Amino acid sequence: MQAILLIDFGSTFTKVTAVDIEAGQLIDTASSYTTVETDVGEGLEFALAKLKKQTGLENFQKRLACSSAAGGLRMVASGLVPALTAEAAKVASLGAGAKVMKVYSYQLIDEDIEEIANIKPDIFLLTGGTDGGNQDCILHNAGMLVDCKADFPILLAGNRSCAAECEKILSKREVYRCENVLPQLEKLNIEPVQRHIRDLFLRQIINAKGLSREAELISGIMMPTPAAVLQAMELLAKGTDSRPGLGELFAVDLGGATTDVYSMASGAPTLENTVIKGLPEPWAKRTVEGDIGMRYSAAGISTAVGLERLSQLSGLKPQKIVEMIKHTEQNPDTMPNTPEQSALDFALAAAAVETASARHAGIIEETYTPLGQTWLQSGKDLTKVKTLIATGGALIHNRDVSKIVTHALYNESVPESLRPKSSRILIDRQYILSAMGLLSIEYPDVALSIMKKELEDVSI
Repeated sequence: MQAILLIDFGSTFTKVTAVDIEAGQLIDTASSYTTVETDVGEGLEFALAKLKKQTGLENFQKRLACSSAAGGLRMVASGLVPALTAEAAKVASLGAGAKVMKVYSYQLIDEDIEEIANIKPDIFLLTGGTDGGNQDCILHNAGMLVDCKADFPILLAGNRSCAAECEKILSKREVYRCENVLPQLEKLNIEPVQRHIRDLFLRQIINAKGLSREAELISGIMMPTPAAVLQAMELLAKGTDSRPGLGELFAVDLGGATTDVYSMASGAPTLENTVIKGLPEPWAKRTVEGDIGMRYSAAGISTAVGLERLSQLSGLKPQKIVEMIKHTEQNPDTMPNTPEQSALDFALAAAAVETASARHAGIIEETYTPLGQTWLQSGKDLTKVKTLIATGGALIHNRDVSKIVTHALYNESVPESLRPKSSRILIDRQYILSAMGLLSIEYPDVALSIMKKELEDVSI
């Protein structure tokens, strides 16, 4: 048996997954609290002890890891126009597995620099202007960043016509130059930026998150956890040269503080006479809703959908919901153990999935021109996507997961939302997607085979 250990240093839990490469199958999984406040290594040791008790394994051919510990990869970005370079910078950052703390448009001001210093990002992505276009904004912002009190590397990915001048302005700081994220108005170029972000994560962020000692014990911390999940999703959709994938898919990862949504799809219009509005969409897309989560961000769900919607979903009175949400945020480790708590958990989960999915999917608007009726599409059309994947502790441990996840689908009451209309529902019951993303780097066929075996079909 050739056993490989796959480690996910999470913000709350450190998860370990053992895989037999020769047999092409999952051996077992285990988890423990990350203990990021003390020593993340303790969480790993506890998880490995559990795994050894379950399997007898303690020696592995390789150890690969991803991490979202200590807040994950925190990024701030700036661009010129909100809907263009600033949006391109955000898409690039999210696709690299980052948690985007703030995106600034136009020229930075003193208050922005103070705010950035307080955020203390791991990386600042400086963009602005297409190649040969506006130079004033990015040059101004480079000048403003020079004296920012926080210490962070700057990734320069804007107008190539003034990149060298920006580097000179920022000579006192740590700067890495990259290709423009938006070289032309209708051309996204995010892959080079994402490679640089990953390199910076490997070289520097590991030390900043206190993982350097553990890095010596494993073969490599390969990427941020969300990037590993994205890698797994892309493999599952596309397949390999020798094994077919599942085709286009949509996925929801519901956590205690945030909700991540992924789509592996072209998102091309399905209606005739449709005009695309805004930037082109990446085939592999990730969005993060930082205000929506089952525990730390429960109040954000209430704000997003309203108390009446939560009352409708739970059967509880609005005032009771307010009291229970307050208690949940003050005691995020509490699990539901009464009918009322279970009802609220269902409502929060369904509303979170509903809201995050609607924000991720595109929208369509009807308009009229001298030539007749036309449709304007912003974002992806996901109506034809046939596979929906659910992951995240709040979903995989819920008995009503299939009912909850249906709230990610198209709803006739919101006809403009281009969410999937009818999908098979698969649940990541073993919580292996990030592990399979890591495994896919060297063993894509094995990773794909395991996912196809282990993802549980809970379609209604």
